Amino acid sequence: MTTTASEQSIADLKNEALAALEQASSADDLEKWRVEFTGRKGRLTGVLRGLGALSPEERRAVGAAANQLKNELEEAFSQKQVVSRESSGPVDAIDVTLPGRRPRKGRLHPSTQVIREMLEAFNEMGFQVVEGNEVEQERYNFDMLNIPADHPARDMQDTIWIDRNPANGILLRTQTSPMQPRTMEKQAPPVRIVSPGKCFRFEATDATHEWQFHQVEGLAVDEGLSFADLKGTLFEFARRMFGANRKVRFRCDFFPFVEPGVDMSIDWNGRWVEILGAGMVHPQVLRNVGYDPEKYTGFAFGVGPERVAMLKYGIEDIRHFFANDLRFLSQF
Repeated sequence: MTTTASEQSIADLKNEALAALEQASSADDLEKWRVEFTGRKGRLTGVLRGLGALSPEERRAVGAAANQLKNELEEAFSQKQVVSRESSGPVDAIDVTLPGRRPRKGRLHPSTQVIREMLEAFNEMGFQVVEGNEVEQERYNFDMLNIPADHPARDMQDTIWIDRNPANGILLRTQTSPMQPRTMEKQAPPVRIVSPGKCFRFEATDATHEWQFHQVEGLAVDEGLSFADLKGTLFEFARRMFGANRKVRFRCDFFPFVEPGVDMSIDWNGRWVEILGAGMVHPQVLRNVGYDPEKYTGFAFGVGPERVAMLKYGIEDIRHFFANDLRFLSQF
């Protein structure tokens, strides 16, 4: 098919438009280009409006060419806008013409707030805060705590292993309990510590379980400590965190590093909600660090700050704590 005058005018318009777009160097230039070539009253629109004066055969050919040109020019315009923005300077540059405004203040994460409140309560009861490794040795995470080699907690389904060395593997700690033997190895009784920090477990997440969470572990060892001391300490903790009249319940439970073991629940709106596990330090744990279990006794406990925060603030899904959603975090 021979090229008609209308098709030739579209080809000329394309060359002229692209040349003009190449010369545009500012946002104002780009807007002028858009109005002249692709706007509602632009030159390309004028060509499309003139299709009615052509024969049916010419109308099909010219219309197709005009629509193709419209797409090409819009794409070229979009790319030019991107290049123009990138070359104009950083997006977050300070606009000195804006009126003064009060800067937004950050705030502590709800887990951090609760952990600090918990540590303050234990500190006032004579406990010292100690922190330790998040990447831990199998010896401290399991062996020293009287957790046998065939215990299910050591399986890949529960523990995130870094190096499964049969002699002494390396893992992401599943609890902050390793600070118990680490501390006792370094000092003689009396010992009164609380150890906050992150823990990691290889498990599916849901409204009440996360693969990463925080824990505050406590330990007291001295001559003559009894279960009554454990109960008194945890009673005081619960009342400081949840109110002076909070009811508390203890039930028998099993943990390899304590004997006897218990869980503690609080009365929450008429129902019992478990908030921690505890017990008297197992004699073997004391022997493992060189303490004489005939002379010394102790108690230990572990609390989940996220569980405490969920109760205090009415949070129904633990996953909110680690989703980094500002709509959630800004409420605290």
